[in-house]
Amino acid sequence: MIEVGRQKAEAINFRLRSSFFRLQTMKIAVIKYNSGNVQSVLYALERLGAHPILTDDPDEIKSADRVIFPGQGEASTAMGYLKARGLVQVIRDIKQPFLGVCLGLQLLCEHSEENDTECLGIFPVKVKKFIPENSQEFKVPHVGWNELENLKSNPLLKDLPENPFVYYVHSYYAELSDATIATTHYIHDFTAILNRDNYWAIQAHPEKSSEVGEKLLSNFLNI
Repeated sequence: MIEVGRQKAEAINFRLRSSFFRLQTMKIAVIKYNSGNVQSVLYALERLGAHPILTDDPDEIKSADRVIFPGQGEASTAMGYLKARGLVQVIRDIKQPFLGVCLGLQLLCEHSEENDTECLGIFPVKVKKFIPENSQEFKVPHVGWNELENLKSNPLLKDLPENPFVYYVHSYYAELSDATIATTHYIHDFTAILNRDNYWAIQAHPEKSSEVGEKLLSNFLNI
C-alpha cells in the first residue's frame, strides 16, 4: 500500500511539473486593441505560471500557441481599432485555441446592438442590451456574482466546482444559441460561455472570478 501511494504521488508530481513546464514554454498572445481590463488578465495568466505577451502585431498573434481576446469597452470603437490594425481577418483565420473574454465574447458574435456594430461573425449570434423589466430589482449594467448553469460537456468546463459562480460587469449579452455551453440568469437566461471549433468565449471576467475563473483559464491553456 505504501508503494502504491508513493507511485501515485510521483505520478501527480510528474503531471504538475509537466504542466508547469508546458506553461513556461507556451507562447500566449493577449490581443491589444485599446480596451480596458487587459492588465488584470495578464496578471491572472502569470499567476498560473504563464508568460503572456500583449500585442496587436498580426505575426505575433498568428504564431502564438494560445490567443486571448479580453477587454472592457465599446463595441464600435473596438472594431475600429481591429480594422485599423489589420486584425479582423487574422482573428477569423486563427486555428489555435482562442478565448474571448467579456467584450471579446461580444465582438466574436455577428452583430451588437451597441452603436449598431457589425462584429467578427465567428459565432452566428446577436448581442443585445439588457432591458430591465423591473428597475428596482434589476440594474444595468449587470454587476456582480452569478451562477453558471446548464453546463455542457466541454474541455473548458472540466472539473469546475459544484454551483460555480463568476463575476460579471456588462450591459450587453449574447443570445442563447447552439454554440452556448453555459448560461447565466439575470433578468432572463443569456449566454455565459460559447464554443465553436477552436473558439471559446466567456462573458464573465475569469480574472476576477476567484478559483472558478482560475480553473477556466487553466482549462483553456490545457486544451
